Amino acid sequence: MMQKVSSQQAMELENEYGCHNYHPLPVVLERGEGVFVYDCEGERYYDFLSAYSAVNQGHCHPRIINAMIEQTKKLTLTSRAFYNDKLGQAEKYVCEYFGYDKALFMNSGAEANESAIKIVRKWGYLKKNIPDNEAVIVAVERNFHGRTTTIISASTDEQATKNFGPFMPGFQVIAYDDLAALDEALANPNVAGLWIEPIQGEAGVYLPQDGYLKKAQELCKKHNVILMMDEIQTGVARTGAMLASDHEGVHPDMLILGKAISGGTIPVSLVLCNDDIMDVIHPGEHGSTYGGNPLAAVVTVEALQVIKDEKLVENSNAMGEVFRGRMQQLVEKSKLATLVRGKGLMNALVINDTEDSSTAWDICVSLKENGLIAKPTHGNIIRFTPPLIITEEQMNECCDIIERVVLEFESAMVEE
Repeated sequence: MMQKVSSQQAMELENEYGCHNYHPLPVVLERGEGVFVYDCEGERYYDFLSAYSAVNQGHCHPRIINAMIEQTKKLTLTSRAFYNDKLGQAEKYVCEYFGYDKALFMNSGAEANESAIKIVRKWGYLKKNIPDNEAVIVAVERNFHGRTTTIISASTDEQATKNFGPFMPGFQVIAYDDLAALDEALANPNVAGLWIEPIQGEAGVYLPQDGYLKKAQELCKKHNVILMMDEIQTGVARTGAMLASDHEGVHPDMLILGKAISGGTIPVSLVLCNDDIMDVIHPGEHGSTYGGNPLAAVVTVEALQVIKDEKLVENSNAMGEVFRGRMQQLVEKSKLATLVRGKGLMNALVINDTEDSSTAWDICVSLKENGLIAKPTHGNIIRFTPPLIITEEQMNECCDIIERVVLEFESAMVEE
């Protein structure tokens, strides 16, 4: 049924028959290998988005694909009505990998966050003796945890919330990176959890002050609150550590993962915590038909093992230093690019423009025309998150492209 189409035909089909819930860059991807993707006409691009950090191991990593193919030949889905021979092994693997007692396999990142909310609320009622239906989860401004109606109830992004109410009660949103506000909020005895990203990726790669996460952990212990760390984008070596929370030596009470734990092959997500938290959930209270399927179990183990075997934590850290060093040089000689920030290979370049300007978008279109794809967020911020397998030679070539495009844009703007 599927036919070869041109890039133009593919875009026209999506526009006519698909929901207009995304505004993609005008490039149609047909094939991927390592750090590269190819369009329908065979043009090659460096991928500097990595499917929002889902493809940390590179596109179509042969080990992950082979593991997936072999399991697909045997068994893909049983539902959790029955045991399968792979799930328990995968649960043991991820628990030992990240240092927790229990793992809950789900599918999308949003589904993992929804699961985390349910677990934390029930823990609050059973273990903290919060009165029924009065549990509060504290979130922070500019957060992004997904787009379900419950999750956006804690969002401060008007685009995510406008015309989608009424919203779920039980959330208190405070300023990000504000320890005084955090201490005050957690003092409420009805607070069950603090829900936070260690680096705010979708918001534009915002990093908190050094020590914020560590102090947040201490405040959670002080007030008997579960620290819920959403590392769906920041985890699995993206920031130059296995987890972004590792940079401060923080081991959250609850870890929420997704995206790269399957190497960009199938939707897999995880909630990890210890027995005293996870054991509040009993049969019939939570589930997912696809959650914990044997295919996901096999793929997750192989994808995480690739991270260790290929030393992608170390490469992410080293290549991030190269990228930020090169971009800092650009900032120092450019009036258009004003700031670079990030950790590891999760970085952003801030364009000296307003959020409602098209400049960052136009730069990304020009980057595409020069062989590199990236995407702006919040108007004037370009996020750069290449696969973690990128080499120094490739990184410098990509920095050359970015520098050339930005300086050409700046020169054109001066002439105008």
